[in-house]
Amino acid sequence: MIQVKKEPSKEEYQQIVKNLTPKHNSLLNCTKAFVTGGTFCVLGEVMKQLMMKYLNLSKKDSLLYVTIELILLSVLLTGFNFYGKITKFGGAGGLVPITGFANSVASAAIEYQKEGQVFGIGVKIFTIAGPVILYGIFSSFVAGLIYLFTKQWGWFL
Repeated sequence: MIQVKKEPSKEEYQQIVKNLTPKHNSLLNCTKAFVTGGTFCVLGEVMKQLMMKYLNLSKKDSLLYVTIELILLSVLLTGFNFYGKITKFGGAGGLVPITGFANSVASAAIEYQKEGQVFGIGVKIFTIAGPVILYGIFSSFVAGLIYLFTKQWGWFL
């Protein structure tokens, strides 16, 4: 005799989902994200101030170097498998734009390196970063058009 498994009713299904759904503390998660993202930002500000003071760099130049250093730090943390622990703790706070972007590119490269330079790293490195680049360029184009119409030709929105 074949036993047919009975489908749960809508109420039973809702109860199963409720029991299996993890409970989240939004205030705690927001606090962790704030602390994590804030730590990256404070680190960047400290690096900027140190470069301006001890290397006599201008604010513009020091900001350029801070960007490069934060990208390098993110890639190194990803390579040593530590960045995942940071984002597991801090959630979105670990995805501060420049470090999160560098992490997404580096993690894809590390994950697919076994498949080779071309079909592994070359194909998969921009899996996550590709849409960011695409929509960033598109948004810049739209912003440029708005600027052109409003400032150059005297049109007002």
